[in-house]
Amino acid sequence: MKFNTKTIHGGQEHDKAYGAVMPPIYQTSTYAQKTPGGHKGYEYSRTHNPTRNALENAFASIENGNYGLAFGSGLAAIDAVIKLLQPGDEVISTNDLYGGTYRLFTKIFEGFGIKFHFIGMENADKVESYVNEKTKLIWAETPTNPMMNIIDIKALAAVASKHNILLGVDNTFATPYLQRPLDLGADIVMHSATKYLGGHSDVVMGALAVKDKELADRLYFIQNASGAVCGPQDSFLVLRGIKTLHVRMQRHCENGEKVARYLENHPKIEKVYWPGFESHPNHDVAKAQMDDFGGMISFVTKGNDYDEAIRIVENLKIFTLAESLGGVESLAGHPASMTHASIPKEEREKTGVVDSLIRLSVGIEDADDLIADLNQAIG
Repeated sequence: MKFNTKTIHGGQEHDKAYGAVMPPIYQTSTYAQKTPGGHKGYEYSRTHNPTRNALENAFASIENGNYGLAFGSGLAAIDAVIKLLQPGDEVISTNDLYGGTYRLFTKIFEGFGIKFHFIGMENADKVESYVNEKTKLIWAETPTNPMMNIIDIKALAAVASKHNILLGVDNTFATPYLQRPLDLGADIVMHSATKYLGGHSDVVMGALAVKDKELADRLYFIQNASGAVCGPQDSFLVLRGIKTLHVRMQRHCENGEKVARYLENHPKIEKVYWPGFESHPNHDVAKAQMDDFGGMISFVTKGNDYDEAIRIVENLKIFTLAESLGGVESLAGHPASMTHASIPKEEREKTGVVDSLIRLSVGIEDADDLIADLNQAIG
């Protein structure tokens, strides 16, 4: 089954009770049993829910995994992954990652005795130099948030396999429409399903997909024991969103390229970060592991002027100044004061998250309107 068909039919079956084409919203916390332990596969909705299970099957299908898990948020999904570890374990993570992930790692799990190394991951040999007997996980984003750095998943997978450690990849920016980390050797793929998978800015959710049954069982145990699950209505909304993922992503990519090339040629723009440019440091890797280059773009104005960046995002009319990304509508953000404010300024700026950086999530509107909006806002 090819990807465009998987988004609609992958892992799905019609409702057994009445043949409903869409899985019903099972708005229930518990299930009747004929005798203690004698149930139809469902006993309590924290553990299992038919609507959530349909969504989890969809997650597994579109990522070419065997098992999927749905959580109350993307951070809840990452939290479950880190709970696979023990005090004294070490994690190698990219130094350019979502601020909420950095906060979770440093403010929560470092306090439980887990050590994190935040490094640039564009070179797998550099990553391997940080591996020691305590290393249990490599955690990567690609493209990274917000600098659009590209990390070679196959190369990281070779390092992880050589040293018998787990590789987790945050695939939120690319989505499985563009990139499938499990096929490239990753053990765990994660999504903030709030973003492109849901696609309509109306739900908060996280997702994991894996191939290995033992790993899946450990994660299912954590999911149930910790309880950070999503509800059936949210599951229904994201399942509906996945069914149009392929057509939305096609337009995100088309519009993203047009906007990126417009910004590249604008006299007031110093630098544009988008992996589709041949000048991008790891463009060849992006071209090899991605089917297109997505709708996420970051850029800086000339002079690295904070006030100028704020003026631009405040003057946008079609782009909405807001947190998040991946919805049908175009969004603009100022990472230094919004999504990455939890990262200390000194650490932010080491990775390029300067005060003049603006991040765009290019939606599926008419590209000419988006460019005209940027043009009037930049001036």
